[in-house]
Amino acid sequence: MHPPAIGLGTFRLQGQQVIDSVATALELGYRHIDTAQIYGNEAEVGQAIAASGVPRDDLYLTTKVWTDSLAADRLAPSLEESLRKLRTDRVDLALIHWPSPGDALPVAEYMTALHRAQQQGLTRAIGVSNFTIAHLQQAIDAVGADAIATLQIEIHPYLQNRKVVAFARQHGIHLTAYMSLAYGKVLGDPVIVAIAQRLGATPAQVALAWGVQQGYAVIPSSTRRDNLASNLHAATLRLSDDDMAAIAGLERGARLANPDFAPHWD
Repeated sequence: MHPPAIGLGTFRLQGQQVIDSVATALELGYRHIDTAQIYGNEAEVGQAIAASGVPRDDLYLTTKVWTDSLAADRLAPSLEESLRKLRTDRVDLALIHWPSPGDALPVAEYMTALHRAQQQGLTRAIGVSNFTIAHLQQAIDAVGADAIATLQIEIHPYLQNRKVVAFARQHGIHLTAYMSLAYGKVLGDPVIVAIAQRLGATPAQVALAWGVQQGYAVIPSSTRRDNLASNLHAATLRLSDDDMAAIAGLERGARLANPDFAPHWD
């Protein structure tokens, strides 16, 4: 039950901006929408979905539990609140957004609570985000690798996160890449621009296709209709082995999501 290959991310989108982005995306054919409690836009996402007329069963809706709701008695109530805002009886995927800062709470506590929320029907699938190998191992120990529908982490040509990716794959855990375009930084990269020109594609499509071809789900965000449409078509773009190898060579450890409460990265 891992997420569809291309979804709409809603990080940093607020108010009418997120309503318009989700509405346009659904109209264009997106069916995978990614939000989070901390984004402060679940109600607007829910409003846009309700207004779209797209049947709920056709959608794959993800939200993420924030760090202040990881305690065993807080997690399910926080998800129930998310469901009220999203105007739905369940999400398709609920993720732990970040490991407990400073590991104040053990992974086993919140993974077990998340698993219980799944059994209660609050979410169809569960997963994790921004986990290190050590956190992922603890999550596997707590609920089993089969229960973890995806690991959502920052992956783009400038940060390929190979150690964590290899560990997840070894355990059969699917990956969702966020910040696939590195806030647009990779779009001017000469390697990516050259591939795009040769294929008659956009640099964004090339960067996204690079992720999709490795089996990742990607969740780019945009507020512009032409970019939303273009990003959706990245799934049909085929990069050659040489293209994939050239992009693999762009790794430079350029991590963008690194808040002060982040874990010690691998």
